[in-house]
Amino acid sequence: MIEKAKLTLKGLCMGTADVIPGVSGGTMAFILGIYEQLLAAIKSFDLKTLTHLIKGDLKGAISRPHFGFIIPLFIGIISALLFFTRVIPLPKLIISDPELIYGLFFGLILGSIIVLFKHIDNFQFRDLVETIIGITIGLLIVTMTPKETPDANWFIFFCGALAITAMILPGISGSFILLILGKYAYIIDGLGHFNLGIIIPFALGAATGLIFFSRFLSWLLERFHRATLLVINGILIGSLWMIWPFQNRQYIEIREKQRLIESTPIFPEAIDSTTTTSFALMLGGLVLVMIISYLGDRKKRPSECRT
Repeated sequence: MIEKAKLTLKGLCMGTADVIPGVSGGTMAFILGIYEQLLAAIKSFDLKTLTHLIKGDLKGAISRPHFGFIIPLFIGIISALLFFTRVIPLPKLIISDPELIYGLFFGLILGSIIVLFKHIDNFQFRDLVETIIGITIGLLIVTMTPKETPDANWFIFFCGALAITAMILPGISGSFILLILGKYAYIIDGLGHFNLGIIIPFALGAATGLIFFSRFLSWLLERFHRATLLVINGILIGSLWMIWPFQNRQYIEIREKQRLIESTPIFPEAIDSTTTTSFALMLGGLVLVMIISYLGDRKKRPSECRT
């Protein structure tokens, strides 16, 4: 029961991250140390599960997926999404007080980067190369600008696959990918008006991306564990460019809501209450991750990255 409650709490953290532009649930799963478990849970929905469903074998179908992990995590994610959009309007706070919200998440991500490097022994030149590759990927993605793209079903399918891929890859936001592809407004409008011509290809793309990319990432972690973690960590470092709390941010209005499309980091112009509070939240986020890591190390010895 306690483990289920912990998973629900972690789901709350992931759901909160999904509300923040530029931050993904995959980032938070990585910070909380459940990333590989999340990939395994997604992989548990396989062809055998589908075969059981087709045959009408409900017992066989529900016995395979990791529902003990997925359900409490999903409850937490949905609860956070509802709470931070209905009760506490976090999307509005991001626009009105971005320095504070992004300050906290900057500290969380910075802390996770430090923790991962702590668990990598004998850092070598090759490790630096792989980390730089990840940083480059992260920077290339977060500095892209929206483009004009087609409305064809094949491209909506592609958008769904790419967006869901970004959501489970730490450091990249799925909604930001849709903005880059120039399809955020189109797809959100289609979902809001229950346009099946948009929903079906997008959902099929998302399901396809989730099935294949989760397996690809798991394969990489199994075969190239150290290198994959270093690249992911590099992507997290690259994402700090967009998460830095002090930015010149550009927004566009989509369905009467402001959506972030571009950010340029700057140094704070003055040391005032907002600046000091932002840095305090940044430090708080970093310390929180360190505490979580410490408690995890006490509970069980962390598995070392393979060379």
